[in-house]
Amino acid sequence: MGTKHHSSSSSDPIDDPKKRRRVGFAKTDTGIEANECITIYLVSSKEDVDSPNSFCLEPVDLNNFFEDDGKIFGYQGLKITIWVSLISFHAYADISFESSSDGGRGITDLKSALQNIFAESLVDEKDAFLQTFSTESHYVRSVVSNAEALQLKVSNGCSTESNCLSVSEPFDAEVFRIVGMPVGHLYSRLVPLVLLLVDGSNPIDILDPRWEIYLLIQERKDTQEESLSRLLGFAAVYRFHRYPESKRLRLGQILVLPPYQRKGYGRFLLEVLNRVAISENVYDLTVEEPEDSLQHVRSCIDVERLLVYDPIQQALNSVVSRLKQENPSKKSYTCKYGPPVNAVEDVRKTLKINKKQFEQCWEILIYLSLNPIDKYRETYRTIVLHRVKAEVVGKDSEGNGKQVIDVPTEYDQEMSFVMFKSQNGESSSIEKADNQSNVEEQLQKLVDERLNQIKLIAEKVSVHRQ
Repeated sequence: MGTKHHSSSSSDPIDDPKKRRRVGFAKTDTGIEANECITIYLVSSKEDVDSPNSFCLEPVDLNNFFEDDGKIFGYQGLKITIWVSLISFHAYADISFESSSDGGRGITDLKSALQNIFAESLVDEKDAFLQTFSTESHYVRSVVSNAEALQLKVSNGCSTESNCLSVSEPFDAEVFRIVGMPVGHLYSRLVPLVLLLVDGSNPIDILDPRWEIYLLIQERKDTQEESLSRLLGFAAVYRFHRYPESKRLRLGQILVLPPYQRKGYGRFLLEVLNRVAISENVYDLTVEEPEDSLQHVRSCIDVERLLVYDPIQQALNSVVSRLKQENPSKKSYTCKYGPPVNAVEDVRKTLKINKKQFEQCWEILIYLSLNPIDKYRETYRTIVLHRVKAEVVGKDSEGNGKQVIDVPTEYDQEMSFVMFKSQNGESSSIEKADNQSNVEEQLQKLVDERLNQIKLIAEKVSVHRQ
């Protein structure tokens, strides 16, 4: 990490008796946001460093890594440029500023703040950073040399069983699995990218032996025609016990590095994990708090798998047939349109899709089967509304059960409440009408969002099936 600053010399007024000493008040230092003065680049060679064509990273929010509301204090004209190597995952920060002084808020320790992100991956000297491109050019290859290869090489980041979006140039990708101690050595270098690119993420516990890392590797030739292994992305999966004698897989993190995103690699990595779950006959494969983009890709994959899974087709056709004939607006009808219990269990056992994910995919399968959808749009919306309401408000929201009502008091208006149990389905007179209206408004908004998600997934799946 290098620093440089420029200062201008001036004579001291004490040395010049002709100058009259004046008293004034200095302006309070308002600071500068980290997002405004820090730029991060991903580079694959030393020639990329300082190049205007380097890949500029768009992190989630750099302000989160700095105290005092994400602001940096004590610097004028501050500019921080950070290069992150895609070869060894080391980083170097070039820090420049016009001047530095305490303006009443102290002077931010920039080195300490950057080390909170990059830790030991941060290299102090630029020359040492540049040397890593040659001294650690085979770092990725050394990591996977003793790893387990999970997939035969496939072209364009797509498996032979799916129709991923093709990429612009032909190259190969392969997935390796790493378990045990090597997980910690590699992941410690990947943590900065996880923190910068995955919103709300926390590093995994590398001391827990149940974590597994799946690496998506690409073989390429350098300028000297030497073969190099390059990391395109990775997934962190937790393997835990399920009573009595089964295992479950939970996807904790997945990241495709920005230069390789939107080329089908994330989809391919998910497909490999599905094959691992099936081949090792685990109980199921779940995803920990998936972001919307990940859930979209996941659902596209699972819906395509379910469309060609014969054991559920009869149940699906039966539900669609009833939907076309019946009015689902009545509550008594809603349970008829969900997947049968035996289908839920069969899908879990065979495809390793858990119940919650299958129920969401089931809605999309119904959407695809209601052709033309415009004719049954209101009917379909009612089905989605009932499921969303059951998830958000609760299945017993319209009947007997415990209810919690906010009750303003002089003690604490935000934390005072009354819990009671309604009898014989009677509605509560305590619940305010405006609160009920707000709940209904939020429900309709959630339904609109869910319908839009279903439409986008259905369109993507339909294109892949053509």
